[in-house]
Amino acid sequence: MEKDFMIGEALVGEGNEVAHIDMVVGRKDGPVGQAFLNGMAGLSQGHTPILGVIRPNLISKPATLIVPKVTVQNLEDAEKIFGPAQSAVAKAVADAVAEGTFPKEEVEDYVIIASVFIHPGAEDYEKIYRYNYSATKMCLTRAIEGYPNLKKINYEKDRAMHAVAGVKMEKLWRPPYLQVALDIINQDYLKHVIENLPQNDMMIFEAGTPYIKEFGVRGISEIRKARKGAFIIADLKTLDVGKVEVDQAYNNSADAAVVSGLATKETIEAVIYETHRLGIYAYVDMMNVADPVAKLKELKENPDVVILHRNIDSENVEGEQDARWKLISQIKNEVSKKILCAVAGGITPKTAKTALINGADILIVGRYITQSKDIERSAREFLSLLGDDTDLYRTHVE
Repeated sequence: MEKDFMIGEALVGEGNEVAHIDMVVGRKDGPVGQAFLNGMAGLSQGHTPILGVIRPNLISKPATLIVPKVTVQNLEDAEKIFGPAQSAVAKAVADAVAEGTFPKEEVEDYVIIASVFIHPGAEDYEKIYRYNYSATKMCLTRAIEGYPNLKKINYEKDRAMHAVAGVKMEKLWRPPYLQVALDIINQDYLKHVIENLPQNDMMIFEAGTPYIKEFGVRGISEIRKARKGAFIIADLKTLDVGKVEVDQAYNNSADAAVVSGLATKETIEAVIYETHRLGIYAYVDMMNVADPVAKLKELKENPDVVILHRNIDSENVEGEQDARWKLISQIKNEVSKKILCAVAGGITPKTAKTALINGADILIVGRYITQSKDIERSAREFLSLLGDDTDLYRTHVE
């Protein structure tokens, strides 16, 4: 093998017997070999490393050091490590060599360190053995093959949710989206609206400016409680002290903060810098900005989303909407194709079609949905224009 240092990880099984293996594989004369010797010589109470043996007096090769992840507190815990886990790991390594996953001619040149999780409540020795055997084989194969590659990581990173954490930082990775503007100043009605909106990954939520003025940025947390896992935008329309307002929104679980395009260049840049530092999105609302493209070109760093916003009080100005939407292609061609363009201001299903044809990535809709007598139906009118829900037909394949 050409690699001197390889890393693998695998989780197999369920319940208390679930197996989770973290593994490093490397040459005896390299850093993994040194770590192997340090583990053998530097014993730690409750985490004593042991060699992988198929049975007493028969180690597997490459020599494998098993390190318990969970503190071994009594003889019962020790038996699970010294019994089914130890033999399962060793057997899996031996089988990997016999099957050609690991080159036979190099077993004396390499060592393996396997960090093994055994839940204190695990009881079924057969499951402990089977799960750890399978996890070790999978882990070793992944280490040798360099799994996952970057293509796999990039494909999964925005789809996946850790089973234990149960939360994730949402990203706008598959436009177009429907952004529901919650310009509501009554909490009971807000909950009524959210409860009646369909569950759909293509829908994101805006804590509207009237809502934030009524309840403050703490109101964002109430939206989060009503729709866990949602992508939530704080429509701050910041004009000054950009960093402070972004931090306020972030600390109340916002995934994005909106700065007004009428703010100074310095304020807009402060908002973009702070949102990106925290790993959330920067929206710039171009309402009443005469030349949005020129404004964007002034900035050191691009925002994530630009809102081409028609002022609600100017809805009847003929031609204004179409003129703003034609800027979408100009922004993408002259500034960056990575910028998402959102359209707002009295959007209806009819005008939404035109906006999407013009390249809109986000449809921002408020009253048409939130003031509807049939909230779900109104939302679905827009969702039907966006394509299938995220990964609707996806099966999990490694």
